[in-house]
Amino acid sequence: MDELDPASYEYFLALRLHAIRQRIAEAAARAGRDASEVEAIAVSKTVGAEEVLAARRVGWGAFGENRPQELARKLEAISAAGAGPVCFDMIGNLQKNKINQVIGKVRLIHSISSAHLAEAVSTRCEARGIVADVLLETNVSGEPSKSGFAPDELRAAVEGVVGLPGIRVRGLMTMAPAGDADAARATFSGLRELADELRGRTGLALETLSCGMSDDFEIAVEEGSTLVRLGRCVFDRGYTLG
Repeated sequence: MDELDPASYEYFLALRLHAIRQRIAEAAARAGRDASEVEAIAVSKTVGAEEVLAARRVGWGAFGENRPQELARKLEAISAAGAGPVCFDMIGNLQKNKINQVIGKVRLIHSISSAHLAEAVSTRCEARGIVADVLLETNVSGEPSKSGFAPDELRAAVEGVVGLPGIRVRGLMTMAPAGDADAARATFSGLRELADELRGRTGLALETLSCGMSDDFEIAVEEGSTLVRLGRCVFDRGYTLG
């Protein structure tokens, strides 16, 4: 990468990426983990295609979108710019009528929040002759405002879900209560423990634990996250890394 102008947005993005990687490494070390076990994706839902391409130029490898229509808009803009393919994950709620806008276009769907949605994605993937890699969204904290399987719902449904054709279950995803470090830690450790239990029941590796965002990713790494979803701390000049 050529030397960056200190006044440029790319320079800011590069500094932030360095700081984020350092914090991930420190959190991993505190937990006796290797930082290479943790992937960070840049959540690009609040920025445009130009910012995504700038972030890719400084070293971000994957991005997260939460709305299928915004994913489509960015993919079109990136293609029109002749910038080459960009790796996206779908991290937001996925409505059944939007499934065809997502499958085959993203690396990973983080937000399979019910058995019915898993079945719908499976059916559409089968019809197109593809297989989608997915995570099962789990409401570990039990907050009514959050979507996802309740842990007991997932225990009851997991064998049926992992047996569906057209999808590969790669792991679990959760979100923690905002602004409460203790609750975040309990949520992330609960996800790790649930994944351990389900590995024994299903025989699957469930290698991906997607948890941790800008305000709590270091706690998530300490508690076993393998994929953190970072938006504000990546793109927002006004955000202060704590």
